[in-house]
Amino acid sequence: MNVSGAPKTLAVIPARYASSRFPGKPLVEIAGKSMIQHVWERAMQTQSIDEVLIATDDQRILNAVEKFGAKGVMTSTEHKTGTDRIVEALSGRSCEWVLNIQGDEPLVLPSDLERLILQAHNTEGTKGATLIYKITDEAMLHDPNVVKVTLNKKNQALYFSRSLIPFPRSPQTENFAIWRHLGVYLFQRDFLLQFHQWPQSVLEQTEQLEQLRILENGETLLCVEAENDGVGVDVPQDVEYAEKMLKRQKI
Repeated sequence: MNVSGAPKTLAVIPARYASSRFPGKPLVEIAGKSMIQHVWERAMQTQSIDEVLIATDDQRILNAVEKFGAKGVMTSTEHKTGTDRIVEALSGRSCEWVLNIQGDEPLVLPSDLERLILQAHNTEGTKGATLIYKITDEAMLHDPNVVKVTLNKKNQALYFSRSLIPFPRSPQTENFAIWRHLGVYLFQRDFLLQFHQWPQSVLEQTEQLEQLRILENGETLLCVEAENDGVGVDVPQDVEYAEKMLKRQKI
C-alpha cells in the first residue's frame, strides 16, 4: 500500500450478486477463497494504492468481505454499470485517482496494477488509462466476448471493438499487433465524474462498450501493456481454469 506523498489512489472493486450468467459470482470459491477476496488481496498488494473498497448491492457480499477484513459499502441495486456503482461509492471519500478493478478478475497481477498507475501518473495529460494484452490465441481474434483495441503512436486508444481491429486485408501483413482490452481502468476522480455525467453515446450503445463514450467525446485513454493476460470468470465453467491458473501464479 502507498505510504508516500504521491497522489492518493482509491481502488474500488464493484461486485454485483445478480449476474444473469452466474448468480452469486463474487462469492464463488476458487482455491479456498472467494473470488472477491482474491481480487481484494491483489489490490492490497499494490504499492501505489492507498485504499481498497468493495462496492456491492447485496448484504451477503458485504457480510463476506467484512469477514475477511475488507472495507465494503452498500450501493443501489439499480445501477446499470460498474462505473455507476463506483461513482456512488466515491461519495464522501477523497482521492485524486480512482482505480476500477472488476470483481471477476481474480488473476490480475499487483505488478500490472502498479504499472498502470505509474505510467498514468508519469504520462503528461493523462485523465484515464487501462490495461491491454497482446492476443496470441487465434480463437480470441474472432470472439465477440474478447474486446479488441487499436492504438495510436502515443499508446492511446483509437477504438475498441468486439470485431477484429485492425483487419489484416493482406495475409502477408506483418509488424502489427492485435490487442485485447483488459477491464481495469484508472481515472482522475474529476474526469470519472465528468464521464459518468455524459449520456450514452451511439458507438457505446452499438458495441455495448462503455469506454467508447470517452472516445466519442473527444477524450483519450492511455493503454498500458500488462504482463499477464488475466482470466475473467463469466460463467461457472471458467472457475476450474481460473483455479489452475491461480496455482501457477503462486503470488
